[in-house]
Amino acid sequence: MRVLVAVYGSASEELFGPTMESNGSRGAMGMKPVPQGWAGVDVGKGHHWVCLIAEDGTTLWSNKVINDETTILEAIGEVCSRAEQVTWAVDVTGTMSGLLLALLAAHDETVKYVPGRVANKMADTYRGEAKTDARDAYVIAETVRQRGDLTEVEVAATLVTELRLLVTHRTDLVADRVRLINRLRDVLSGYFPALERAFDYAHSRGALVLLTGYQTPAAIRRIGQSRLQGWLVKRKVRSADQVAAAALDAAGAQHTVVPGQDVAATIVADLAAQLLAIDDRIKDLDQRVTTTFRAHPQAAIIESLPGMGPILGAELIAAAGDLNGYANAGRLASAAGLVPVPKDSGRRTGNLHRPVRYSRKLRRVFYLSAQSAMMREGPNRDYYLKKRSEGHKHVQALICLARRRVDVLWALLREDRPFEVAPPARKELPATA
Repeated sequence: MRVLVAVYGSASEELFGPTMESNGSRGAMGMKPVPQGWAGVDVGKGHHWVCLIAEDGTTLWSNKVINDETTILEAIGEVCSRAEQVTWAVDVTGTMSGLLLALLAAHDETVKYVPGRVANKMADTYRGEAKTDARDAYVIAETVRQRGDLTEVEVAATLVTELRLLVTHRTDLVADRVRLINRLRDVLSGYFPALERAFDYAHSRGALVLLTGYQTPAAIRRIGQSRLQGWLVKRKVRSADQVAAAALDAAGAQHTVVPGQDVAATIVADLAAQLLAIDDRIKDLDQRVTTTFRAHPQAAIIESLPGMGPILGAELIAAAGDLNGYANAGRLASAAGLVPVPKDSGRRTGNLHRPVRYSRKLRRVFYLSAQSAMMREGPNRDYYLKKRSEGHKHVQALICLARRRVDVLWALLREDRPFEVAPPARKELPATA
């Protein structure tokens, strides 16, 4: 006996949507699998929720799946036993879904990506206000069933995955470095503002080395300029004489001991040591990123483009993935948010606005590379100045240049040749009779 139950996702329900349930096992009932099914996965850190629906929206299977290889394989088997052909959909393509996507790719399953923004708007069209994993998985499955324009998820190659991990780790280290510098300047300005103003701690290694040994006005005055200079020279500080002179000038401007100075000085010394250590880690990581990036078959072409070094090139591969997967340069520019979108209504036409859904990381790569290339003489700066002469502001001209550079990069990849300032000679076609 088969019962069709409609469940609309109250707070106590586990399933959402019309469900097909039976009193016995599927094998005992002898039910045949449906020709086509859509499986929505609400991705989580500890567990996922998988919901399989049929062509009419009926829920065939909905269950919690622990983020573990054995459990995920069992879930894939359950889903495939209920539908001859399954289209999967996930709402997260990051690290949380890494094992799931790898196992689905190993079974040659088709996976589509449903952005969280789309899933949230889709959920508003259904009855009820409950928010459960089962409801979210059902909404994701319904979205992929009704929409055929969703992006297919592809498991990245090993090299691309390694670049993504390295680039993400480098981004975290840089963020930690900025946080430490801000904290150091804040603490130092609280008891020794003259020394805080004397150096640019984001770019002066010598100033950080100084703070590991001497942090107070009295200590700097006590050692004197000559001995301080010798102390810095032993630690391989460039322009040690200038650093020592600036420190003595700052120490001579303050003779008052601020309450809590001794504790603050120990904190400053610790922060300076951490910054020196994190600088060494970033330097070693940059070498590893460069080596990994240059193993990519298209690295030489990407790096030949002015303003595109190995770090930005690695970020480009990490953000875009397989560049051959984009149909044309316009698709790549659209993914980077460099193509305006129209917002017309009625008689109001020709209104172009900045897109909302695009890869921020990809846009950052093209924007920073355009900014770097614009600063040097050449075609990039000529194009930038041309846009400025047309009345565009600085940011607008940079975006125009970034969009133009997408076309150039795409042409270089298509023709498999590095960038050259002089255009290549045209090949003469053979004469026809």
